[in-house]
Amino acid sequence: MHNKTIAELSAALAAGEFTSVELTQHFLDRIAKYDGELNSFITVTAEQALAQAAAADARRARGEAGPLTGIPLAQKDIFCTDGVRTSCASKMLDPFIAPYDATVIAKFQEAGAVMLGKTNMDEFAMGSSNETSFYGPVKNPWDTNAVPGGSSGGSAAAIAARLAPAATGTDTGGSIRQPAALCGITGIKPTYGRVSRYGMIAFASSLDQAGPMARTAEDCALLLGAMAGFDTRDSTCVDMPVPDYSAELNNDLSGLKIGLPKEYFGEGLDPAVKAVIMAAVEQYKALGAEVVEVSLPNTHLAVPTYYVVAPAECSSNLSRMDGVRFGYRCENPKDLEDLYKRSRGEGFGDEVKRRIMVGTYALSAGYYDAYYLKAQQLRHLIADDFKAALEQCDVIMGPTSPTTAFNIGEKKDDPVAMYLADIYTIAVNLAGLPGMSVPAGFADGKPVGLQIIGNYFAEARLLNVAHKYQQVTDWHARAPEAFA
Repeated sequence: MHNKTIAELSAALAAGEFTSVELTQHFLDRIAKYDGELNSFITVTAEQALAQAAAADARRARGEAGPLTGIPLAQKDIFCTDGVRTSCASKMLDPFIAPYDATVIAKFQEAGAVMLGKTNMDEFAMGSSNETSFYGPVKNPWDTNAVPGGSSGGSAAAIAARLAPAATGTDTGGSIRQPAALCGITGIKPTYGRVSRYGMIAFASSLDQAGPMARTAEDCALLLGAMAGFDTRDSTCVDMPVPDYSAELNNDLSGLKIGLPKEYFGEGLDPAVKAVIMAAVEQYKALGAEVVEVSLPNTHLAVPTYYVVAPAECSSNLSRMDGVRFGYRCENPKDLEDLYKRSRGEGFGDEVKRRIMVGTYALSAGYYDAYYLKAQQLRHLIADDFKAALEQCDVIMGPTSPTTAFNIGEKKDDPVAMYLADIYTIAVNLAGLPGMSVPAGFADGKPVGLQIIGNYFAEARLLNVAHKYQQVTDWHARAPEAFA
């Protein structure tokens, strides 16, 4: 059962091959057997999952089942979930039991999906390796000495190891696409505003976006169809109809124009990764696509721009975690100032504190114009680059990550090296565009992801482009031998 896609599981449930309770128990058993080695889950909600599965079976018996009814999923531990710990992988929120459901959680419940548990992540979604978690690092199923990517590394690792058929992730600077690439799965970051952020604990509010992670583009289409939609409780959510993402999956790719940014294939890209990406592009040519060179001249400014904007917004969002209103509270404070200092000092990890300090500095009097305002101006230039490029092509392709998964601990003490791991993904968030990562092969025995970027609200096109590739390749079907 664990080697079936969501589409296959849904068909099997409809045919009565097994029940949702049996399917859910199968995945719970795999989590119990394997997750001690991977650390991909923070909380496993076994009792709740089996109750939801029984309800899904009853719903199916009444003839009320949809494509996701009875399908077990994992939820990133950044989404508030009523009655369940929602920690953001931080000591600051370790004891927090959410009193309500995030919109994403509620939408999956409406669809009849089953929640297996909450997945591990970088603390408050700040990181590219899943090493900043209060609960310890997640390990990559393809090489347990390596990172799975971040911040949605727990979700990616759980899917790759077949501990869950799919999971949610969030993407602020590549946190769905980069772990998807490093773990050999499919993940899509929708257009900013396509999925509600209500109940998703904020890191950088103008960048954060939720999206699905699964083995195939077909599965991501089913998941995104359930997740997307207008929400009056999120002022950044766009009020427009949600298309049937599955309906366009099989559109022909003849005449598709693929843009290859010359800036994505220069210094810093591992030659072995480049070879895999170019082989994928050749496969697209065989499917009838045309390739043109495009330029994104401000690519080199994406990382410094992001690491002003994101920390500034994180500084503002996390100011509420002060030991009074939310979060961890230190023992026996001497006075209010001591309460604030020690609660935040003890509750936050090093990377979160680093970003809060950078962001507070960038927003401070005398420096706002020089840093934050300037970064917002550069952000517009980066968006204009994409606009110009997408006038010459239908989609942009390139590597998701400059390297394959690096070893745990390799970059933890070098924040700048860690930040550069997101060089190809960050600009997409700054522009608010949709982007996805698709398994494209292996380099040195580790997965490589192909990044596909489209125009605003062109998720259906991206899913179609990815699906047609997956129909003629089997990279997405490969499983780590130890977990197959």
